[in-house]
Amino acid sequence: MKTDIEIAQEAIMRPIESIAGDLGISSDDLELYGKYKAKITERAIADYSKKASGKLILVTAINPTPAGEGKTTTTIGLGQAMAKIGKKAVIALREPSLGPVFGIKGGAAGGGYSQVVPMEDINLHFTGDMHAITSANNLLCALLDNHLQQGNALSIDPRRVVIKRCLDMNDRALRNTVIGMGGKINGVPREDGFIITVASEVMAILCLALDAEDLKNRLSKILVAYKYSGEPVFASDLNAQGAMAALLKDAIKPNLVQTLEGTPALMHGGPFANIAHGCNSVRATKLALSLSDYCITEAGFGSDLGAEKFLDIKCRMAGLTPAAIVLVATVRALKYNGRVNPKVADDSMHALERGIVNLGAHIENLKKFGVPVVVTINSFLTDTAEETEFICRYCGAKGASFAVSSVFAKGGEGGIELAQKVCEAAEKENNFTFMYDLSLSLEDKVRAIASKIYGANDVIFTDGAKKEMAEIASLAADMPVCIAKTQYSLSDNPALLGHPSGFAITVRSVRISNGAGFAVVMTGDVMTMPGLPKKPAAENIDLDANGIISGLF
Repeated sequence: MKTDIEIAQEAIMRPIESIAGDLGISSDDLELYGKYKAKITERAIADYSKKASGKLILVTAINPTPAGEGKTTTTIGLGQAMAKIGKKAVIALREPSLGPVFGIKGGAAGGGYSQVVPMEDINLHFTGDMHAITSANNLLCALLDNHLQQGNALSIDPRRVVIKRCLDMNDRALRNTVIGMGGKINGVPREDGFIITVASEVMAILCLALDAEDLKNRLSKILVAYKYSGEPVFASDLNAQGAMAALLKDAIKPNLVQTLEGTPALMHGGPFANIAHGCNSVRATKLALSLSDYCITEAGFGSDLGAEKFLDIKCRMAGLTPAAIVLVATVRALKYNGRVNPKVADDSMHALERGIVNLGAHIENLKKFGVPVVVTINSFLTDTAEETEFICRYCGAKGASFAVSSVFAKGGEGGIELAQKVCEAAEKENNFTFMYDLSLSLEDKVRAIASKIYGANDVIFTDGAKKEMAEIASLAADMPVCIAKTQYSLSDNPALLGHPSGFAITVRSVRISNGAGFAVVMTGDVMTMPGLPKKPAAENIDLDANGIISGLF
């Protein structure tokens, strides 16, 4: 089979005005970025938001292998399959981050014959949203350090600056830095550091903002530092929100692209789910709902991360109710979760029988939210009939619908069974609920997620975390929580595969994303600035004399 980039480069794309026309959007309501990419104007967003909404379908997954389990591929393939059975669907996705593109995981435009295109543009600079978010975040940091240099009228304690600079790249060397060195003219020396752009609060704010006014209001609330007196300092104290919003003027508008089969896709925003809230923008999701019978969207990594945050944070804030949830698994990942030794490959049926408990845990977790669940196996040529039948029986015993998906190899045609099962599930009884009440204390919210979703029997808060929780208690009251955790395990230890039990979650740090409107709880060894692997994907990416890119996947 051809590589992803070869398939994408051979695609015959329709002009984006034609894709928009299928949705009833006129060319006057597009801001073009070449022939195949466009942003939707504010006028169109306002007009279409008044229309009746379609059904919201969330795609999530089990705990993945390092290569991922094809969640985005399944989302795209499902959208294409909906068209095959006569349904009007719009796909709502996150934008890729350059970190994984050049790291180990690769791009986020799908794979095989279920991709969004132009694949190279989407996986690289796209429409510049990531750069705008990076610039807005770093402008705030520059204003803060300039304030310190110019007399520090707010009496900010340089030792208690909580905002960090960001970069859309994996670069471990920037995790901890010292700035202001080289004499008085270069600023006030202090410890600083970088996080990856997709972990920044500005990214979270962009994805949760309802409009430009809400965006500016949320930006003004970003907690940047504390004074010597202990009082908090916000972005509004530095008069930063106006300029930040100006940098984000275009970035707040959703991007329209297409799949290989011409299904419309809105790609907007891109927070990671292991270190942020893992969902595309509220604006893109709501717009997709207003333009379609079905909005197919995804949430990052396993359901313990992306889906929980999608449901408890995004749906709560935006007033959304999913009609059905698709849970993606692969035989490969189930066997990975069933290894006796995670470092030693085991392709036996016994590994599948041991590892399928991970799928069971995710089914049980999602059913706690009261939404119908459809399990799909993202199929590979190496899968056997015995393995597929075993998984099908297991899902039936767990009360979940089941369908095999071959959208990677066959595009929409390979997802027809899945599309039919999803449409059936979306008509079933729906008792959507949240995992915790906002009136609970911050500690009790964390305990609720840890016990109900992760299966932990205890949560240990370090002394530092307790102190931080006390400091933000008044600000964080009535806020949801966003837990940063490894994606490879239901626990906070990536080596505990399958369905671990008898473990405790350790909370090592707590901070508040005051503008985004949630508390961020750091567990385990999750890094907000990832590093590159020993052999980065970047080493295989190239550009030839004709301007053709190779090596992206």
